[in-house]
Amino acid sequence: MNKAQIKEVKTLLSTPKKIVIVTHWSPDGDAMGSSLGLYNYLIQDKHNVTVITPNDYPAFLNWLPGNKKVIDFSKNAKVTKPLLAKADMIFCLDFNSLKRINILGDEVGKSKAIKFIIDHHLQPEDFAKYMLHSVEACSACELVFDFINLMGDGKKINSNIANCLYTGMMTDTGSFRFPSTTERTHVIVAALIKAGADNSEIHNRIYDDNTEGRLRLLGYCLSEKLTVLKEYNTAFFSLRADELKRFNYKKGDTEGIVNYALSIEGICFAAFFVERDDAVKTSFRSKGTFDVNLFARKNFNGGGHAHAAGGQSDLSLDEAVIKFVSFLPEYKKELNKKR
Repeated sequence: MNKAQIKEVKTLLSTPKKIVIVTHWSPDGDAMGSSLGLYNYLIQDKHNVTVITPNDYPAFLNWLPGNKKVIDFSKNAKVTKPLLAKADMIFCLDFNSLKRINILGDEVGKSKAIKFIIDHHLQPEDFAKYMLHSVEACSACELVFDFINLMGDGKKINSNIANCLYTGMMTDTGSFRFPSTTERTHVIVAALIKAGADNSEIHNRIYDDNTEGRLRLLGYCLSEKLTVLKEYNTAFFSLRADELKRFNYKKGDTEGIVNYALSIEGICFAAFFVERDDAVKTSFRSKGTFDVNLFARKNFNGGGHAHAAGGQSDLSLDEAVIKFVSFLPEYKKELNKKR
């Protein structure tokens, strides 16, 4: 955003507006943290704000301030369509393409509302009038923090906002251990703690409140479902729908499992395949120079970041895994580079 755009947005927000905030499919900590952080900021100036998600999200995020005001589009399309159609502004958080929000994207695209992207993913599409975008940012939450300050409202960051933004920054950086974590990340985190973010309690709610089923599913994945291909410095997991059911799967139970494959000594490329509904969802992680964003875009109709991306396949689970393995010889040289 340049100075002229900042001034324009300040003017837009100087009077109460009908605002909708949307985020990506299968929202994670950054998606919900940024959305609810922005929500808790905007309601301070009497804007009529609604957060709409394309589908449901993990229960371990339900404690976030403002959670009860979130509407799930997949379950409440009749309610949310008029809100989108009548909105003055739509903020699109933590995604760079309307395809990332599935059929909700059609409604956002049709709306005459002024659209604003706040995102840190590579190669954003040009569907919004305003954009606050940086691939250098560790999370969308970092950019929401910046947005509030660009509006001259840093002092309005209260404990509700701080807890939301801290959650997204923590989860999207893997508890501040991924390469996206910078000196600035910690400066912002310090400001959020000063504003009231309870860092210890947030960590407990996200990482230390597991169901028995979630832990048993993790154990099953590690003992029975891990495949290591040392020739390609690659490891992956795959799970069928019946296996999820066996462990009383709930939304979010598989989050982070792919990182265990990446943690193996010598592994620089990790993947996770899971059978859900009518498609196979994929998660990719990498170390070093291997770009999983490019891999996901080229091979699995997806994308994301250089070291963390996702995608999907219309094939069966077994076919998707076979397809994945068949691509590895093409990348062998890159995957075997000395780190």
